[in-house]
Amino acid sequence: MANQSTLPRELIEGRPALIVIDIQASTFIDDSAVRAIDNMPGYKERMLAARTAIDAARANDIPVIFVQEVHRPDGIDFGRELDGAEDAHCLENALGTALAIQQMDVRQDDYVVPKRRYSAFFGTDFEILLRGLKVETLLLVGGLTDVCVHYTFVDGHQSDYFCRVIEECVGGSSIPAHEAALNAMEYLQTGARRSLAETVNAMNSFGGTAPE
Repeated sequence: MANQSTLPRELIEGRPALIVIDIQASTFIDDSAVRAIDNMPGYKERMLAARTAIDAARANDIPVIFVQEVHRPDGIDFGRELDGAEDAHCLENALGTALAIQQMDVRQDDYVVPKRRYSAFFGTDFEILLRGLKVETLLLVGGLTDVCVHYTFVDGHQSDYFCRVIEECVGGSSIPAHEAALNAMEYLQTGARRSLAETVNAMNSFGGTAPE
C-alpha cells in the first residue's frame, strides 16, 4: 500500500445507517435462465443474508434505508443505462420491481429512497435523509456489487462518509466483477470490506453505547 500513514478506523464511526440497495422482488420470483441483468452464482443467498444485518440494525436502533431502482414504463429515464449489457428492468408497477418486503421485513415506517440511476445519491433525496439522521457511516448491502453498490459507495466516499460493504451480503453480475468491485472500494477506504459477523458485533456495540 502506497499510503503508509493511513490511520486505522473503527468499523462504525459516528452514527451509522444500514443501506439496503436494490433487494427487490425479482430476485426471489424470477428464476429465468436469461435475465435482464446477470447475477453471479449464489446471488439470491447473498441477498437473503442481508436480512441478518437488517435484524441487527433494528435491534440496535440503527436506521435501515431501502434503496429501490425503478424506471418509468416508457423507459424515458434509462438514459445510457441500456447501452451496455443490461436489458430493460425495474419498470414501475412490474411485480419484480417491488421491494422484497417479506424476505427483508420491510415495514411501513421504513425509509425508502427510489432512484432512477445506479447511485443512491444521484437525483434523489438520499443525502438530505442522511443529514437529517446525522449519519456518518454507511453500511452497504445488496446489489449489484459492481454497479449500484459500487457507485453508491463512490458517491458516499466523495461526500466524506465512512463507507463499509458487508461482503457476504452483496452480489455482483459475475464473480470476477464482484471481486474487482470489492477491491476497488477497499482501495478508496482501507477497511471498507467487512464480514457480516464483525459488522453485527459492531452494531451490537453501538447499540450498547448509543444515546437514547
